[in-house]
Amino acid sequence: MTKVHVIGRSVLTPIGNCPAGVMEAVRKGESALSLHPGFPEPYFASLLERDGFEGSSFFTYIATKVAREAALEAKIDCSSLRTGLILSTIKADIQKLGNADVSPIVPAAEIARSLGITSKPIVVSNACISGLAAMIQGMRLIKAGTFDNVIVVGAELQDRFIVTGFQSLKALSPKACKPFDKDREGLNLGEAAAAVVLSNREGEWELVDGAIRNDANHISGPSRTGEGSYNALKALPLPEDLAFVNVHGTATLYNDEMEAVALGRAGLENLPVSALKGTLGHTMGAAGILESIISMEALDAGIILPTRGFKNCGVSVPLNISALERAAKGNSFVKLLSGFGGINGAMLLRKGGSK
Repeated sequence: MTKVHVIGRSVLTPIGNCPAGVMEAVRKGESALSLHPGFPEPYFASLLERDGFEGSSFFTYIATKVAREAALEAKIDCSSLRTGLILSTIKADIQKLGNADVSPIVPAAEIARSLGITSKPIVVSNACISGLAAMIQGMRLIKAGTFDNVIVVGAELQDRFIVTGFQSLKALSPKACKPFDKDREGLNLGEAAAAVVLSNREGEWELVDGAIRNDANHISGPSRTGEGSYNALKALPLPEDLAFVNVHGTATLYNDEMEAVALGRAGLENLPVSALKGTLGHTMGAAGILESIISMEALDAGIILPTRGFKNCGVSVPLNISALERAAKGNSFVKLLSGFGGINGAMLLRKGGSK
């Protein structure tokens, strides 16, 4: 059976523009989360600098940048019909609504042209699991023999559409968010771009498997029994050498509780848990790819990253979460994500490939 490996990685965030640098910033407790003017009220977010940018689409610029860097690291032939491109985003350039075509296939096509990709680009827009779903789609296309290499890029910028939407749901925290903490008040938003190159070539990391499940509970509320995440976890061939689970960890009341319940039902409540949104904010279409990359970097360094903002457990299942860095034991981790519409996903990555 074809194995799928990660052979290229790139990130662009407000706290660093290389995977190792961002991982080190997380280790030190650094973050760009701060208060920004809002619509109609201020909101906490981690936003990218736009100083000096003069193009027509900052979204396309950042997505193209990380996709190109990942492809160069992987040393792949972008012009080959055996190379694919998948763009993960929730809203792409929706701020241009009324003045331009805001379909995400527009930036996807531009990214493909910039890289010299000749195959038809694919867009995955599946709420907050988009990045994870895009990586799973890339894995499946390689295993099916459609491509030898797939560039999976995720990007998201924040604007009035997203901010006011979350404000209307009363889901935003008025200060830095606290994933899984008893005093959590909601999520923080984030901006980022991230890309991986998946390949049938050998690499240091293998994308072993992934699963997507829907809990069919509510358009914006997760199942109280963690049905979707639990079933996604149970679909994975979980090994004995799991080092940690990198959770969605939005710091909202119901998401954190749902994930805790799902992990408990799956018998993983004692496994170390890592959450990154207290540092990076919720980067939405970039989150699955970005957080997977930073988790790979952490395990490469033999550590479990601290969960910034966490002090005292505020969920019904007492998970093994730490506010401090600690040593990792094992060669694999699980990435969890959840999103509006009841969608949930889980993905297993292993250092050195599966045994």
